Amino acid sequence: MKKRVLAVLLTGALAVSLLAGCGGGAGDTTTGETGDAPAAEQGSGDETEAPAEGGEGSDTITFGQAADPRSLDPAFADDGESTKINTNIYEGLVRYSDTTTEIQPSLAESWEVSDDGLTYTFHLRQGVKFHDGTDFNAEAVKINFDRQLPGNATEDMPYAGFVFAAVTEVTAEDDYTVVIKLSEAQTPFLANLAMIQGSPIVSPAALEANDNNVTNSPCGTGPYKFVSWDTNQSVVLERFEDYWGEPAKTKNLIFRIIPDNSARVIALNNGEVDVIDGIDAMVVDQISQSGNNVQTDEAMMTNYMAFNTTEGVCKDVEVRRALVQALNVPEMVQTLYQGYDQPATTFLPSSLPGYDSTIAPPAYDPEAAQKVLADKGVTSLHIITYSVARPYNTVGGQKLAEAVQGYLSKVGVECTIDAYDWTTFKEKAQTDTYDLLFAGWGGDNGDPDNFLNLLATDDISMNYSHFSSDEYKKLIADGLVTPVGDERSAIYTECEKIIADQVPILPISHANFMCGVSPRVNGFFYHVAQATKFANVTKN
Repeated sequence: MKKRVLAVLLTGALAVSLLAGCGGGAGDTTTGETGDAPAAEQGSGDETEAPAEGGEGSDTITFGQAADPRSLDPAFADDGESTKINTNIYEGLVRYSDTTTEIQPSLAESWEVSDDGLTYTFHLRQGVKFHDGTDFNAEAVKINFDRQLPGNATEDMPYAGFVFAAVTEVTAEDDYTVVIKLSEAQTPFLANLAMIQGSPIVSPAALEANDNNVTNSPCGTGPYKFVSWDTNQSVVLERFEDYWGEPAKTKNLIFRIIPDNSARVIALNNGEVDVIDGIDAMVVDQISQSGNNVQTDEAMMTNYMAFNTTEGVCKDVEVRRALVQALNVPEMVQTLYQGYDQPATTFLPSSLPGYDSTIAPPAYDPEAAQKVLADKGVTSLHIITYSVARPYNTVGGQKLAEAVQGYLSKVGVECTIDAYDWTTFKEKAQTDTYDLLFAGWGGDNGDPDNFLNLLATDDISMNYSHFSSDEYKKLIADGLVTPVGDERSAIYTECEKIIADQVPILPISHANFMCGVSPRVNGFFYHVAQATKFANVTKN
């Protein structure tokens, strides 16, 4: 017997429903933030003339963000910059509600899940068109999912394993029915299908025309269609007039690339852009005094430091613990973020199942740290980081690295810092050697697996510490198949205990979303899953 699922279904990832407001940018938004997508190049979707950039016209909303997207093909994207744009171009079978991670229908109107959790049958919405005029149907779903299945997925598809690792077969039973079979039950499966990374549906015709990668020629079914991408300058979208739902309320949507924080603030205050993200506490007064609004809301984000656990001095767990003892994290977080971010003791934000307030890494003890580091002969470290602001680190990686450098110098360890633009940093994190690295994660779907799985994967574009633990991997595998409840939460608590003990990473802070918003803009918010949906946003 099958269980009928209609308009709303809560999965394990949805045990927490978080209200979201505004915030979260480079994302790594500065999300989820991992993987290796193709480098951005200038692209053009059609011959539509791009609207002039700027914030003056009510038919155009301009968003200022810190970096280029890594890819406008959702199968190759893993960062907040891409997510913010892609969420307006693409749709998946299911989606999150407007303000929470509750699952709702999207390109699938309804679905059924077999009693054993191994078969999902989706009934698709009819009459939907891709931006290129071709029809959305079951075969389109199959093509999109098949390209990311085990054996087909390429190394630069960072979310393929997260979403599709357990999928064994995708069948188009008729034009509007898709059946997906799994090798084992997956508690977060529906929540993963709602993510804008990996699972949205791309036009098969566009995939065929672009060698299975539409990074520079994106084509989905969403309320906005692609117009142009001027690398390091802007991405321009335009309302899709044949959208199956209610058309977007504003005709033109522009994402301007403004790497410097102060330059984004100036652009907002001068009326050149309408919304900016990646702001920090130091510019709040400047934005407010110019008549613009600062929106701050709770988010699922963790700013952290990763140790290289496979080579160099940080391969030694005693060295890692000593380096942690050298850092006064609460003091550092207060100094850098001025009370807008909270010090972190766990990788999981406090709102997610499995969080335990009693878990913490080794406590601040510089004298003990100095003794261990001296005994181990540790006198220098190499740090790599990013230069731009991230939603989880609004002051940027350079300042955070310098703060850590200052603490470590007091215990006899000198640090060399190499800071790179975001795209270069992502590449260097996979190719270069380092002792410490700064990164962050923004939750994609409200499920603890979405965070903690990072340290179970062998993909070094996700697992920056290169941490490998059979015990940890076994817990993650158990969590995937355990139903929502106390037993599943306890599994993730055990994962957090291992992190605190083995310290492959040091959680530093949990950030809130912060945006500067023109008072002319109505209806904008930053979704807790890092999406900036503009279809219902207007400007006076």
